[in-house]
Parts: sequence; C-alpha cells; structure tokens
Amino acid sequence: ARSKESKSIGDIAASTDVVHAVLEDLESHPRFMPYLAECRVLKREGDMIVAYQRISAPMVSDRDYTIRVHTTVKKVEGGTTYFSHWVTDNAAGPPEKRGVVRVNLCEGSWLLEPTSPNLTRATYQIYTDSGGLIPSFIKDRAGPAGIRKLFSAIRKQVTNPKYAKKN
Repeated sequence: ARSKESKSIGDIAASTDVVHAVLEDLESHPRFMPYLAECRVLKREGDMIVAYQRISAPMVSDRDYTIRVHTTVKKVEGGTTYFSHWVTDNAAGPPEKRGVVRVNLCEGSWLLEPTSPNLTRATYQIYTDSGGLIPSFIKDRAGPAGIRKLFSAIRKQVTNPKYAKKN
C-alpha cells in the first residue's frame, strides 16, 4: 500500500473559535463527518486528546486507528489561530478487530486562521497509508472528493447554535 499526502485550503464562514469547537467535538463527529462510523474519545488532557476512530466507506472493508491530537492556540490580530496536529497512537487504543483493517499511519493537521471575525481560512493536511489493498483508482477518487465532503460537513456544522460562544 502506498502512502498518500493531501492538502486542502478553504474558507469557512465562521470564527476560528467556532470552527475549532466543531473539530474538538469529536463525540459528535460520527453524526456529520463523512464515512466516520465511530469515534470514541479515550482521553482528554489539557491540549491533548486521544481518540479511536472507525471509518466505513463504500466498497472497502472498515478501517480503524487511534490518534493523539495536540492543539496549539495563539492569539493573533483579529482573533485566535488554532493548530491541531495528530499522529497515530494505536497502542493507546483498543486491540485490532476481526474484519476491520488497522491503519498504522494516519497523521495530519488542521490550521485555522482568522481572515475576519466570522471567516476562517482552514488548511487541512493528511498523510496516511489506508492499509490493506485498495485499488489506487478508488483511493485517488476518495482523496479530493472525501476532503470536499469534509469541508462541506464542517461548513454546515458551524451553523449549529451549540458551537456559538457562550457569553
């Protein structure tokens, strides 16, 4: 299996605080993130989260992995920048399951930068080896299309009032 790196930049019509709140709400991700069948937060500690995720995409076996996410927050002119970076940490998660392909390489990041009070420039990067034998034509189609779906899911989710700053 080949490793694959993808990077995408897009605008999201919400403040970085709201977009970050959506990304941090891992418990809700299976309800709106594309192909995410299961997401369990195993540990939250300061700026670090350990989470188990299972991906269920059409035409291929389920994939799973545990990631460790670390977030750096920086006050900048016009708002706050959030940088969340994750690496695979399968040892911190549940053992492999029958019929589910364990992914051993899944790292990436979200960089959220304020372009105005209610506009975020989001940079998403992912570097992964999807595990198992997936024909490259499926993998290549799942790349950009999957990322487009991810951005539109987040764009929709930021409108949910539950993420608005409680004053």
